[in-house]
Amino acid sequence: MSAPDAPLRPPASGTLGGHTAGQLLRLADVVGLGTDDAGVYARTLTEMLGGAAERPLHLPPPNPTFLSDDHTPVEFSLSFTQGEDPTLRMLVEPGCDAPGRAANGRAGLRAVREVARRWGFSTDRLDELEDLFLPPAPEGPLALWCALELLPGGVPKVKVYLNPAASGQNRAPATVAEALRRLGHHRAFDALPPGDRHLFFALDLGDWAEPRVKVYLAHQDLSAGEAGALCRTETGPTPAETEAFFRIAAGHDADDLTSPQVRRPVQSCHAFTETATGRPSGFTLYVPVRDYARHDGEALERAGTLLRHHGQAPDPLLRAVSAVTDRHPEDGVGLVAYLALAHQQGRPPRVTAYVSSEAYHVRPPTGPLPVPAAAR
Repeated sequence: MSAPDAPLRPPASGTLGGHTAGQLLRLADVVGLGTDDAGVYARTLTEMLGGAAERPLHLPPPNPTFLSDDHTPVEFSLSFTQGEDPTLRMLVEPGCDAPGRAANGRAGLRAVREVARRWGFSTDRLDELEDLFLPPAPEGPLALWCALELLPGGVPKVKVYLNPAASGQNRAPATVAEALRRLGHHRAFDALPPGDRHLFFALDLGDWAEPRVKVYLAHQDLSAGEAGALCRTETGPTPAETEAFFRIAAGHDADDLTSPQVRRPVQSCHAFTETATGRPSGFTLYVPVRDYARHDGEALERAGTLLRHHGQAPDPLLRAVSAVTDRHPEDGVGLVAYLALAHQQGRPPRVTAYVSSEAYHVRPPTGPLPVPAAAR
């Protein structure tokens, strides 16, 4: 990667890098990031994409990726906290053009170590887990993703996402338990709620006041009542608060899953910041709203309801959607991929909307979904 003050040479228009960097620059304007900061982050994005950045968009994606529906290896999100400006984040699969999962992981690891050198933070915690999550012949849907929280000043907060099923899905619980143990969280695994499978293991790297270790679980065909019982934090949301978020994000109570549509699982995430008690300090619920909405107009309406409920105006999200696409929300579904509600100890609740790049494909709108009369 080039030096952080090197001039930005964006990839040509009509390429993956040109498309996603342009989206990032417009999103940066929506959240009020300065031109210099936006340039640093756009350059970082294209460098993380490696050779895929110059790949013309008329060609198919470099490899299938679990990161998005249309296999774009980039996703954006806007995080909203009452009393604060929205925060822009990007999620990247740095090894997206590597030949195979093992090479993908090695490329991702190199990219993370490069940004660590650039911004002067340690990768010791990640290095400690390399053999667990990046074995010689990894399995599963991903190897390594990197998320950057794009802050004013040109220095992001960095997160790394790893695959618990790298040594096989049946080994995923043991892999997560061993990773937590190595990082000093000896009692954390027993604090997790039941789930259908372990999806991600994530680490905060760099300048975090309280770096988190996060464990993500999948919950297939989850009901609102079951969602309300997932949180294991002492000071997190009440079951009623979680249920209310779930019902709004899903568009109905979701206890009656009579639709033949196959939906992605709801995800829970518990964050651990201290090692003494084994108790998590954070809880997040993620609803794949694109599987519960006929089109993105409905998804945006629900996002607006959630934002207003938590003291935020939806206008920045609407401008963000316009910044990444010129299509009408009703013309597709999946532009708004997930809606999430996060509770972190000592912080107000945070609503996050995940926005797809849609570099390659727009998923068409679906037919009507069953909505109980009470919800209407």
